[in-house]
Amino acid sequence: MSTKAADDGLGPEPELLKPSNSQSRLLEILNSISKSAEAGEDPEQYRNSISDLINFLNSISDNALSDPDNEDAMNNAFGVISQLYQYICSPSLSEATVDALSFELPKAASRFGSVSDECLEIAGKVVDRFVSLCSPREMLPILCEALDSPSEMINGSSYFVPLLSGLSKVFISIQRRHFEQLKAVVPVVLKVLKVVSSDSDDDSTELTDLFEGALSIANSVHAICTKLEGSVNEKLRALLGLYVLQIMALVSFSRNYKVSSSHPLVAQLSSFLPYCGLSYIGLITGSDVDRMANIAFGEDEDDFMSCLSYVKHGASLSVIWGHVSDAAVTAAKEDLGAFQVELQNDQTKRWEAIGMLKHILASVSLPWELKKCAINILICITDGNISQKCDEEHPDCSSYVPSLYSALQAVQKVIMHAMDRELRRNAFDAFKRILADIPSSQRFDILKALITNSDSPSMIAILLDIVKGEMHNENRLRTAVENDKTTDTENRVRPQTPFWSAGVLELVELVFRPSKGGPPSLPEHGDAVLSALNFYRFVFITESTGKTNYTGVLSKSNLQKAHNEWLLPLRTLVTGIMAENEGDYDQMTVDIVCSLNPIELVLYRCIELVEEKLKEST
Repeated sequence: MSTKAADDGLGPEPELLKPSNSQSRLLEILNSISKSAEAGEDPEQYRNSISDLINFLNSISDNALSDPDNEDAMNNAFGVISQLYQYICSPSLSEATVDALSFELPKAASRFGSVSDECLEIAGKVVDRFVSLCSPREMLPILCEALDSPSEMINGSSYFVPLLSGLSKVFISIQRRHFEQLKAVVPVVLKVLKVVSSDSDDDSTELTDLFEGALSIANSVHAICTKLEGSVNEKLRALLGLYVLQIMALVSFSRNYKVSSSHPLVAQLSSFLPYCGLSYIGLITGSDVDRMANIAFGEDEDDFMSCLSYVKHGASLSVIWGHVSDAAVTAAKEDLGAFQVELQNDQTKRWEAIGMLKHILASVSLPWELKKCAINILICITDGNISQKCDEEHPDCSSYVPSLYSALQAVQKVIMHAMDRELRRNAFDAFKRILADIPSSQRFDILKALITNSDSPSMIAILLDIVKGEMHNENRLRTAVENDKTTDTENRVRPQTPFWSAGVLELVELVFRPSKGGPPSLPEHGDAVLSALNFYRFVFITESTGKTNYTGVLSKSNLQKAHNEWLLPLRTLVTGIMAENEGDYDQMTVDIVCSLNPIELVLYRCIELVEEKLKEST
């Protein structure tokens, strides 16, 4: 391995302390290795000495890490790592000795980083010393291998800090094939960040050091990009943008990192966005992510994107952080007002943004504060009378239905699980606004899918009420048109929509005849059953009053089906439960009876309506 200039700019060598037994043993092993290396011996001949050195260093760091309250062990570790640094700073250190030590010492020295802040500082200097002495082309795989060491995860984030810092210095020293080298480094670094930030018990200060180490690599890439032109520059900037977005997500996901303490870090990350050609509109719609992935990887995109699994989260979170932190939006050079207006005026981009935000709302790891901001963004971009616009002139929505459906499912989770009452209310408002932004033909299909796939009786009840509200509004508009004497006769009948069709009876059947068979479970599904009964009664009365039968609810076959397969089995179930609990006045029984009382009242009214209509038809 070739060496570089000995002057590494790291300042004076540490003051030589009186050697302890451990330091004396360290010097003994180092001198043995140096003597063998300078004598030109085959490395295999002194491999045992190198192995002894690594085992010795690991034992010193392990002793200190296993008992943080043992002051002697801590001092011994500091003395040993200081002695090691002083040895490799010696002007008389031969190139052969550097070659012999460089493969193993960066990793062994980094283990001392978790012992104390003082040891972390010296460990960083050891790694930097090797970076200054050795060829960057050869140091790059050495540091990557040290980073990609699952057994070291238990030592905490401080183990990785010297290695990340060293890697950033190595990378900026590379003279060619920068994209290929970065492409090899990124998966290793992101794997470390993902594992440590999600599983570590380290405090926010230690995690900040870790993320700043990752940021130092981004700064190195930025510095290199400013010196390059053409396609290499474009590919490097694209990969840099994806790397930054992944880190943005990992910072936000970190369970020991508070939102309030994240502002400086996300501001630094946001400063890369304009340089990489990323805008809030392009990020929130996902177009910038797709564009960068295509530039960086082309046909190899699928092979590499697995290590960037959170870039879409990071894209949305970049925009969310811009709403949370003034420093972040300033660093990103964005105008939030213009961003919001553009989405309000462009339905296609709005649908794309809603689909992107589902990644945030569906996550179980993100803080509620960030989800709250995502809900507020949804409310803001769907502000205005969009429901009328979307049923007049609108782009084809069919390709966006899957992502809109997933987004609504994600908003449902917020409605059901948020502890903050205001957040639940705002989430429900956003839910209704998203639905209103979808053309009625797809809106009914989405509501039906949500009801079919929901396992929450309360949410099913809410969804049925929404469907009933849609039907009520359409009926009111149809009646107004028919009563308007200035309207041409041929235009008086409002075109039939999915909300006034046979499909609504299928929604009722989903509750009364669940897929598992038999009547619904009571009182567990009481909310859904009561809502379905009220829904059925509304449709029945509206069709009867208007002398229509759009839904088929009044046909004899459907009346008989409702009577025999839905209502009578439900009556048997309700009366049986009421009889079982008659005369028992403990609190649980009282609660059951109280929950069944309104169901019983509406159920008997529905049976009366159906039986009267059946008599009329005979």
